[in-house]
Amino acid sequence: MRRREHAATQLLRPHGGLPPQSQLIHGRAVFTEAYAVIPKGVMSDIVVSFLPHWEKTRLWVLSRPLSGFAETFSQYIMEVAPGGGSERPEPDQGAEGVLFVVEGEMRLTVDDEHHEMVPGSYAYLPPGCDWQLRNTSDAPVRFHWIRKAYAFVEGIEVPPAFVTNEQTIAPTPMPDTDGRWATTRFVDPADLRHDMHVTIVTFQPGGVIPFDETHVMEHGLYVLEGRAVYHLNQEWVEVEAGDYMWLRAFCPQSCYAAGSTPFRYLLYKDVNRHMKLGLS
Repeated sequence: MRRREHAATQLLRPHGGLPPQSQLIHGRAVFTEAYAVIPKGVMSDIVVSFLPHWEKTRLWVLSRPLSGFAETFSQYIMEVAPGGGSERPEPDQGAEGVLFVVEGEMRLTVDDEHHEMVPGSYAYLPPGCDWQLRNTSDAPVRFHWIRKAYAFVEGIEVPPAFVTNEQTIAPTPMPDTDGRWATTRFVDPADLRHDMHVTIVTFQPGGVIPFDETHVMEHGLYVLEGRAVYHLNQEWVEVEAGDYMWLRAFCPQSCYAAGSTPFRYLLYKDVNRHMKLGLS
């Protein structure tokens, strides 16, 4: 537990500012027809955004529905200053959300119940959920906010809201990996009420995905700790803590943990629904 608590304080996240004029222009950002890589170095003040009904808040948009590329979700890194937050955070009543805290503390209120959230805290917010958020501390809080239009299915209930922390959940080792590759799951994969999974994947040093996964799920991967080399659509890409990858459906993907510390990332994927056969 001590190692995991220490790791939680080391998660990299944007702090804004601008690079010096003396810095070389070339970087690691990549945008292709199959994947995108947004390295931590490009998340500067010049690319921040702001939202209606959020006070003392700015954000970095990591992904958004984009015609011809990826279509299922958006992901933000939110930065809320002391006293900031929102009483009207989500404008879309059909949107579900996941919050995951990487730095600082905040109070999340769901249906009049207060939850104190710290690094590693995770909240699932179903569509139509009544929630508010406030930074009641004296330091900024930074967290991921993943949003998706919930795919309603007749005869299947919408899942309830819940709040937990990754440190209370034992990672599930992948078969035949001796624990070198494991996944922290916040919901049961067989629970068809959920149409997206947001998990934490951990590779111990030397752990690998030993084949090019090729599947229908769209992915968003934010590196929380360590570094790795990814094989994406027949190209090799190095990533480290603070970097983000956005993978289109069917993009071939494999990797190996390249550093001396665990490689961990926050993973989004869409699941458990039929493929739409038209535009409506």
